Amino acid sequence: MPEQGGLLSKKRIIIEPSILSGDFGALAAESVRLECAGADALHIDIMDGHFVPNLTLGHQAVAAINRATKLFLDVHLMIYNPYDYIERFVASGADRITIHFEATEQVAETLQYIRRCGIQAGIAFCPETSWEMIPKYLSQADLILIMTVNPGFGGQPFMMEMVEKIEMTERLCRQIKNPPLIQVDGGIDDQTASLCCRAGANVLVSGNYLFKAKEMKEAIEVLRASCGLN
Repeated sequence: MPEQGGLLSKKRIIIEPSILSGDFGALAAESVRLECAGADALHIDIMDGHFVPNLTLGHQAVAAINRATKLFLDVHLMIYNPYDYIERFVASGADRITIHFEATEQVAETLQYIRRCGIQAGIAFCPETSWEMIPKYLSQADLILIMTVNPGFGGQPFMMEMVEKIEMTERLCRQIKNPPLIQVDGGIDDQTASLCCRAGANVLVSGNYLFKAKEMKEAIEVLRASCGLN
């Protein structure tokens, strides 16, 4: 299984801009801009138009981003039957692939397969999915993604009721020798980032808040400061 060390062990809070909010016509340039602004990793949303009502990027776009940057690539698959696409995204340069609990009946098998491919494996949970589904996978994944909006589109408001789900997950993670990272995605700005960090999240995905800022570097620094990292 891949280690969670290196780049990702150097900071308690990891900032991942979501390139879904960037310029799709200039993915390479956007990737370089994010790297220069101090992002820890890039979050790349892959949507199939079926699991969520939107279409975005594919494995070729991931490969193009990988050629442009040295940043860690966190590929979030919002697609049905993700097992069938793992090899393509691994070959394209993904450093971690996150699948959705709700998108496949082969959850454990897919997580194991991702790890066998030599990269990190994550599992995401939609807001309506009961927290009771999470504990089983804490020892099977490198990252737990708690969606704080309904997946599919950027710019949605943060769902406050997800804070308790983060807290409950973090409490269980304390009991595990090598706990997974806890990621949040959706409506993350300087206010909600603080709430999530206090609840136990350590990976923040932010889209509109960062990309609409006048200065990306400054916006990333504000996110860090809101979590107590100056």
